Amino acid sequence: MFEEREEKRRFLRRVRGACAAGFVVALLVAALPASGTLVVFEDGRHVRVASYAVVAGGEDGDGDRVSMELFGGGSMTVSLDVVDRIVDDEYERPLPVPERDGRLASADGAPATRSLRAFKEVFSLSPPSPYSSQILAAAMEHRVDPALIAAVIRAESNGVPTAVSRKGARGLMQLMPATARRLGVRSPFDPKENIRGGTAYLAELAARYGDTRADLVLAAYNAGERAVEEHKGVPPYRETREYVRKVLAFWAGATQPVAAASF
Repeated sequence: MFEEREEKRRFLRRVRGACAAGFVVALLVAALPASGTLVVFEDGRHVRVASYAVVAGGEDGDGDRVSMELFGGGSMTVSLDVVDRIVDDEYERPLPVPERDGRLASADGAPATRSLRAFKEVFSLSPPSPYSSQILAAAMEHRVDPALIAAVIRAESNGVPTAVSRKGARGLMQLMPATARRLGVRSPFDPKENIRGGTAYLAELAARYGDTRADLVLAAYNAGERAVEEHKGVPPYRETREYVRKVLAFWAGATQPVAAASF
């Protein structure tokens, strides 16, 4: 255990140095049209890289690493366990303007109104999900609309419990190893554990941004809380905005109440 902590400290020291260097490089290339990728680390720091690749370790994902090529030359490789998320840094349009009262702007410039906490205990999903019982259990535990959970699963993995993204995210709700560990998920490919962990994260974000700000909750789920705070709303990353629109669309048509009893 001590050796693992020491190794993690060494990785984080390398990360801090790379992030500082990456920040300087980012300033130099800010005016260039080249797209990049943001690698966000557990401590909140991030670095913009020209390219990356997840290098597989063991069969269970232990030992996976991220190899990164930095703008301006140079490279570094770190454990995937210290990476919070990886987001494509391609801008879609200019930054949104914060609202006058200081609230964060939504994806379309207006706050959402549907609460992600409100739902019917008896429901049917459209399209049907083989994980309805696990979704409802997690929904009841964390007070999150099961239709939203189902929409996130559909957007993240299309319902494939063994899915692994090129960024290293795993399972139905595509949890990064660092996020899964923080949420207490030991087996990310186990549908029950993965859904419970992903739903717990959605609940955390709802507590932070508000029950009716599903757009910000989803943006943070995809790009991280720091990106939402820095951009004072849904970040202008094309990947994140497409993700928010997709999940909101799925959520709108994902559930058909069949009973009147409310949560």
